[in-house]
Amino acid sequence: MSDIDAMSMPERLQFLQAMESGPAAEFGASDRWHNIEGIVMFFRDRQWGASGTWVSYVDAGILEGVERGLAIALGRATDPFGNPGSQRWATYVTRLSRGELEIRGPHDRAWGEAEQASTDHGVDVAENHGQYASTVEQRFFAFSEVYRWALRNRPMVLDLLAIYGPLIHPDLARLRVPFYDWFTDVREWKPTYIGATIAYELAELHPIAGLTGMPALFFEYIPQLFEAYLATRVSQSAQ
Repeated sequence: MSDIDAMSMPERLQFLQAMESGPAAEFGASDRWHNIEGIVMFFRDRQWGASGTWVSYVDAGILEGVERGLAIALGRATDPFGNPGSQRWATYVTRLSRGELEIRGPHDRAWGEAEQASTDHGVDVAENHGQYASTVEQRFFAFSEVYRWALRNRPMVLDLLAIYGPLIHPDLARLRVPFYDWFTDVREWKPTYIGATIAYELAELHPIAGLTGMPALFFEYIPQLFEAYLATRVSQSAQ
C-alpha cells in the first residue's frame, strides 16, 4: 500500500484507469470502477489525500484491494497484501465474467461488500500510522458509508424511498428506481463526483449532528442528490 500512498491523486486516477483498461478488461469489468474515478477526481480537485494522511491511506486501501483482486483472479499472484478486500474483488470479477452478476441487486451487493472490506482495511492502516479523520473528513466519510450501504441494500432503500420519498419531493417515489440506479451506478463517475461535492458541502457548512443509523444519514443527502439527478435528466433530454 505504501506505493499507492506515495502517489498523487492524478497518478492514482491514471493507475485506476490502467487497471480498468488492462487486467479488468479481461473479465469484462473495464467500466466497473468509474464511480471510484469520480471520488479520486474529487480528491484531486479539492487537493485532499496527500501522502501519509488519513484520506490517502483509506483511498490507497481501496485501490490496493482492486489491484490485488485482479492479480489474484488472473492467477498472477496469491498474496492479498493483508487486504480483506482483495479476495472479494477477485471473486467479484470472476463472477462477473461468468455472467453471474447481471442483475443489479446481486451485482451491487457484491461490489459494495468488496469495497467495504477494502475501505475498512484502509481505515485500519491509517490509524495504525497514527492518522485519524478530521471532523469534516469523518462527516464526508459517512457519505461513502451510506453509498456502500445503499449498494448492499437495494430492496430496503427502494422501500424507504417509496414510503418517505413524497415527504422530500413529489416525484421521488415515482422516480425512485431510476434515481437509485443513477446514484449507485458503478459505471459512471459523475454521480459520485456530484455526491461527494454535496457531502463535502454538508460536512463543511452544515454539520450532521444527532443522526444515527444509515437510513437517517441516507435521507440527509437525498434532497440535494435528487435535485442533481433531476438536473441531469433535464440536461440529457436537451441534448
